[in-house]
Amino acid sequence: MTNNSTSSTDSNWAGVVPVDDTALAVTDTGGPGVPVVYLNGQFATQGYWRRVIADLGTGWRHITYDERARGKSKRSADYSFKVAVRDVDAVLEARGVDRPLLVGWSYGAYVAAHWASRNPDKRIRKLFRRLGWFMPLLRPTGLVPRMTAEQQADSNIELGVISREHELGPVLDNITVPVRYVVASGTSFGSRGDEQERIRTSLDAVTGRNPNIKVRAKVASNHGAILRKDFRAIAEAVREIAALDRADR
Repeated sequence: MTNNSTSSTDSNWAGVVPVDDTALAVTDTGGPGVPVVYLNGQFATQGYWRRVIADLGTGWRHITYDERARGKSKRSADYSFKVAVRDVDAVLEARGVDRPLLVGWSYGAYVAAHWASRNPDKRIRKLFRRLGWFMPLLRPTGLVPRMTAEQQADSNIELGVISREHELGPVLDNITVPVRYVVASGTSFGSRGDEQERIRTSLDAVTGRNPNIKVRAKVASNHGAILRKDFRAIAEAVREIAALDRADR
């Protein structure tokens, strides 16, 4: 999603970007290629993008980072969606990137959409409380964030609110740059019946209204496995957006 950069570094860089009360772990491959900024799933880390990055290769400038309390980033007092969007600006400014190509997965796709334009659910809280007992055991693996079950539930509930069609629709309607979705068709963890498929069909109304937004591919993997099993489809979507950007210049 969105466009191209004006600044580049010459070589690989890995470090932290201080923001508010936290510090974000950032990796930047540098170089003169199109800068691609990868926005993670809600509780994922930058390592999830390794297959997509490998498929695209060295001709691109790959910038990844861990969101607050995820991966190697520090804890914070604020894990809201609002600051997640604001943190994109902090990373871009720190790395001298003005016009990025954003690639978002899951939570990161919503962050990308909001960046490009500008009811508590008891079942979610129950799910995260149930999982809470073994999450500390998984933290050393980097598979879960350093957040309490309640904080994770709050973040997930907020995602549910901002992803509703009446909330997300106006944001997507305002996007004026090319956007390509790669849609996972499998059943996701925590969903019931055809719940995920009904959510996905809401994209049809958006793509009908806004010609900038298209579904590039619908893949067989589920939401959690898409970066692992269908990374090539995501890489192809990146290439398509970059080609469109070059044609507009």
